[in-house]
Amino acid sequence: MAKPAVEEFDSSTINLLGAGTTITGDVTCNGDIRINGTLNGNLTTKGRLIIGESGKIKGEITCKNADIMGNIDGKISVSDLLSLKATANVLGEIFVGRISIEPGCKFNGTCKMLDNNTAAYNAEKKNS
Repeated sequence: MAKPAVEEFDSSTINLLGAGTTITGDVTCNGDIRINGTLNGNLTTKGRLIIGESGKIKGEITCKNADIMGNIDGKISVSDLLSLKATANVLGEIFVGRISIEPGCKFNGTCKMLDNNTAAYNAEKKNS
C-alpha cells in the first residue's frame, strides 16, 4: 500500500489576518504573519510578526521579529528585534533582544532586554 504524500511546510509562507476579521483562540505558525484584523488569543510564530495600523491583539505574543503599528494588550516576547512604529499602542510586558521605538508610539508597561542567547533560548523553548 502506498504511503500518503506528506506535505512539507514552507517556512517562507506569509499568513494574513485581514481587516474586519476577528479570531478568538490561539494561533501558531512557522512562517511570517501579518495581522490587520483582531486576534483575541495567544500568537506564536518562528518568523516575523507585522501588526498593521488596524491590527489588534489581546493576548501573549512570541516571535522572532516584530513590526508593530497597531494595538497590543498583553505580554510580548521577541527573541531578536521589536520595532514599535509611531502609530503603535502597547499595553503590557515586553521581553526582547533588541528594541526600536519611534517617536509617537504609546507604550505603558515594562520592558526587559535580554541578551541574545537568553532571548533566543526562551523563544525556542516556547516554540518547541
